[in-house]
Amino acid sequence: MDDRLDPALAGPADARYIAFLETVSYLRPSLHRYCARMTGSVSDGEDVVQDALFQAYRRLDTFDDTRPLAPWLFRIAHNRCIDFLRRNETRQQAEAGAAQPDSVAPVDPPGPALGRAVEHLVLALPPMERACVLLKDVFEYSLEEIAELVDSSVGGVKAALHRGREKLTMLPRQTAAPRAQSAELTQILQLYVERFNRRDWDGLRELIAADARLQVADRFVGTLADSPYFGNYERITVPWRLAVGEVDGEPVIILLHKHADGWAPHSLIRLDVAAERITRIRDFWHTPWVLAAASSVFVSEPS
Repeated sequence: MDDRLDPALAGPADARYIAFLETVSYLRPSLHRYCARMTGSVSDGEDVVQDALFQAYRRLDTFDDTRPLAPWLFRIAHNRCIDFLRRNETRQQAEAGAAQPDSVAPVDPPGPALGRAVEHLVLALPPMERACVLLKDVFEYSLEEIAELVDSSVGGVKAALHRGREKLTMLPRQTAAPRAQSAELTQILQLYVERFNRRDWDGLRELIAADARLQVADRFVGTLADSPYFGNYERITVPWRLAVGEVDGEPVIILLHKHADGWAPHSLIRLDVAAERITRIRDFWHTPWVLAAASSVFVSEPS
């Protein structure tokens, strides 16, 4: 055993590292749940979480260990979500929402009573309102804690929370409209699934760009050519197969595991396609909470 990992023998730096690992082990699904709702995609949400945790790990020596780790990690994840949204051209919407007056009449419309339904409606809100509603009504942070997490005042949080809740009461209770699907992507997904299920690795490589990137969540990030990716699937002993599907309206590949009562979704694989070639594969085998956080999962049975 490595004594450096024994909490009883650890020094200050080691204790901070141990606390970080322990906190992440139980907080990770909640962080993903928050980031998935902020970004509007369970797979993008996981990418943001991984980026946030990597950033937090690199900054761990600057953390004040007299304070709790969870709010610090949530703040980093929140900031990475805002960066993501800005990169996706939602900054103007966020600024328009922030331009509303901070002085509002006290009101407490739906609040936590909406439960998990809130999570699938908040994408209609500007990012500040979205964050405040999620953090208060889903994750039950205090107004003071939220103000610190989103770098605002308590008054600003109250205003954003009020606006967000009022807008939610006016939204129809319906699922998001399916996203527009590319015929090119649909064809590549079908070919990928057919060849993968036949273990036709040479045929698969014909679909993939020479410099394609691979991200196996929590395991590997790099070029596909440098990874034993297909070989790892060959060594899996539990019965499995792939199927084309949709997660929250987004076309993806669903990994199915066989159980006593039939095939059940286990995780998802997301492909990026350009010029009729796969340029990136994101496989979420090792993070099953990503699929579990989706509001809708549809699997197309093979014809």
